[in-house]
Amino acid sequence: MKQHRIRDYLMMTAGTVLMTVGVYFFKIPNGFSTGGVSGIGTLLGKITPYSPATWISVLNVALLILGFAVLGRSTGVRTVYCSLLFSGLTQALEWLVPLDSPLTDQPFLELAYAMILTAFGSALIFHSQASSGGTDIVALILKKYTSLNVGTALLCVDFLIAVCAFFVFDVKTGLFSLAGLFAKAFLVDSVIENLNVCKYFVVVTTRTYADEISSFILTSLGHGATVEYGQGAFTHEDKVILHTVCRRSEAPSLQRRIKELDPSAFIIITTSSEIIGRGFRGSL
Repeated sequence: MKQHRIRDYLMMTAGTVLMTVGVYFFKIPNGFSTGGVSGIGTLLGKITPYSPATWISVLNVALLILGFAVLGRSTGVRTVYCSLLFSGLTQALEWLVPLDSPLTDQPFLELAYAMILTAFGSALIFHSQASSGGTDIVALILKKYTSLNVGTALLCVDFLIAVCAFFVFDVKTGLFSLAGLFAKAFLVDSVIENLNVCKYFVVVTTRTYADEISSFILTSLGHGATVEYGQGAFTHEDKVILHTVCRRSEAPSLQRRIKELDPSAFIIITTSSEIIGRGFRGSL
C-alpha cells in the first residue's frame, strides 16, 4: 500500500507539473479560457490589475475552503495536494519566467500544446484517483443540489467560462477557447483509457505446464489466476484453461514465459481498459 501511495503521488506531481506548464506557457499568454480555474484566472487577469497566477491561487484556495464547507471530507487530501501544488507552481513560474506575450505567433500551435499538456496532466491526476480541484469542486456542489451529474455540471461550468472569452478578449480567442474545451474533453478520455489498458489472457495448456505458468503469474507478476479444466474437442486430451489479467507492460514477459514452458500452448489475448479488483483500479 505504501508503494502504491508513493507511485500515486509521483503520478499526481508529474500530472500537475504538465498541467501547470500547459496553462502558464500556452493558455494564459494567448487568453485561451478553456474552463477551470485557469480559465477564470486568465479572464480576471485581463480585466483586473492582478495577474492570472494570483487569481488562480486565490480561487483554488477559496474553492477548497468552499468544498470542505459544503462537501466535507469528500473534497479529499489528494485534491488539496494537487490544487495547492498547481497554484504554487503557477505562482513560481510567474516570478521566475515572466511572460508578456505568447511564445510564438502561431496560436493554433500553442493551443495544441496547451491542450496536449493539460490533457495528459489531468489524465495522470484522474488516474491517481484525484482531481486538480477548482471547478471540479463547483461541479460536485452542483451535483449535490441539482439533478446534474458531475460530467454535465463540469461541462456547463467550463462552457460558460469559454464563452466569456468572446467578451473579455475577442472572437478569435473565444473560438480557440471553445475548440480547446471540446478537444481537451476527448483527449483526457483517450489518455485515461490508454493509461488503464490491461491485457486479458486465456491460456489453454496441459496439466504438465499449468502449475509452472500459474507460479510465474503469482510470484513474478504478482497477479492472480483462475483455473478451469476442460477437454480438447479434437484430441479429447485433458486441458487446463488459465484466466489472468496483467498490465500492458507485463504482457510480453508473460507471453514469452508461456511459450518457453509450453510451445504448443494456445493463447488468447484481448485488451481491456476497465479492470476493477485487487492490484488494479478500485483496489487498495
